[in-house]
Amino acid sequence: PHLERLLINYSSKTSMAPFFLSRQALSVGLILQTTSAFQSQASFTTRSTAALTSPLIAAQPALTTANRNTTVRRMIGSILDLLSGGDGGMISPENALKGRPEKMAGIDGLKHYVLKNNLEEVPPGYEECVFGNGCFWGSEKAIWRLPKGIHSTAVGYCAGFTPNPTYNEACSSMTGHTEGVRVVYNPKEISYVDIMRMFWESHDPTQYMGQGNDRGTQYRSGIYYFNEDQKRLIEASKAAYEKQLGREIKTEVAAASDYDKYGGLWYFAEPYHQQYLAKPGSRPYCSAQPQGVSLAPFDSWCPEDLKEKYQPKLPESFWKKHGPVRGCSIVRFDNEPISENSY
Repeated sequence: PHLERLLINYSSKTSMAPFFLSRQALSVGLILQTTSAFQSQASFTTRSTAALTSPLIAAQPALTTANRNTTVRRMIGSILDLLSGGDGGMISPENALKGRPEKMAGIDGLKHYVLKNNLEEVPPGYEECVFGNGCFWGSEKAIWRLPKGIHSTAVGYCAGFTPNPTYNEACSSMTGHTEGVRVVYNPKEISYVDIMRMFWESHDPTQYMGQGNDRGTQYRSGIYYFNEDQKRLIEASKAAYEKQLGREIKTEVAAASDYDKYGGLWYFAEPYHQQYLAKPGSRPYCSAQPQGVSLAPFDSWCPEDLKEKYQPKLPESFWKKHGPVRGCSIVRFDNEPISENSY
């Protein structure tokens, strides 16, 4: 009954209740209820076989109301996307939710939980990077842990059509957004190429409309450029990495300016999502699927006229010691930035 009420509430927000409340949807949901985060708190302390094998169950026995609601909504969105075919066809701009003019509450003046800098500010000479590669919790952590040059990271909703969406709305696939990460960085200390390499290597860009257990347009792979240099670097590295993987990369590549007519590329997510994996009581969940394949050497794919300006600042010794490995691993690591003395 609890799951059915959640599905009814979820469906009413999407204007698609007749399909989503099918017997099939409820049946699959009830099956998952017995082995996933829909379990009661008490079941987490029993350490059952089902709990141990679920990707959403972690070692801590406690699960706060906020964490439970977030996990349940994430699972419902993925369940329903799978039931609708799994490819999560993009909603059209005219059919997207209308949104609101008010920005996300609680973001003004909010400091990064780990780095302590203001999330919104972009100091003079600093630049931005925006991408999405699955669940934004782990994607963000991979970047804030880089050893130097990162002023702030934030999670939010990008590349959609609904102004100022909420988490519930983005999870409905009715806004067109994907869960994303915004990086403010100092190009004198870290190259755009370093951040872009972490983007490619920390997920499976050949997966279409999803990553791992998270399925739907809100989990699609995408990277968005703010200038022509970024575009060329993305396209060149994408071609090289696709050849290395031996499969077509499905990553969406688009200009940030393409979304100006919808209010902008980027909207901050709720404060409780910001640096989520660093906070006490968080559920260490990550659905990303790194392939364990290192991007080809910079000089082999970078356009000749961009090589001097965008030389990587992180040496290969960093990537050998701290680069993503096959499977999801970011949740296991410390929250503090990696020490430069460690590689």
